[in-house]
Amino acid sequence: MYVFISILILIVSVLMTLIVLVQNSKGGGLASNFSASNQFMGVRQTADFLEKATWTLAVALLVFSLTATMAIPKYTAAPGQADTELRKQIEENIPASDFQAPPTRDEE
Repeated sequence: MYVFISILILIVSVLMTLIVLVQNSKGGGLASNFSASNQFMGVRQTADFLEKATWTLAVALLVFSLTATMAIPKYTAAPGQADTELRKQIEENIPASDFQAPPTRDEE
C-alpha cells in the first residue's frame, strides 16, 4: 500500500511540475500559443484549465502525502524487547572474537 501511494505521489509531482512549467505568470505560456480563433479551447479556457489542474494536483499531493504517513509500515515490539532482539542479532552475526574493548588510559 505504501509503495503504491509513493508511486502516486511521484506521478502527481511530475504532472504538477509540468503544468506549472507550461504556465506563464503574465498570462502567456501555453495559453498564448492558442490564440487562433479556430482553436477548440480559447486562451482564457486554457488558462482556467491549467489553474484548475494545478489546484487539483496540489490537493491530491497533500492528500496522498497525509495518506502515506498513515500507511507507513510500523514495527511494534514490547517495551525492552527490541533491545534484546537487536543484541541477539548482533551476537549471532558477529563472532565474539571480533569484539575488542577500547584501550583504557592505563594501557596506552
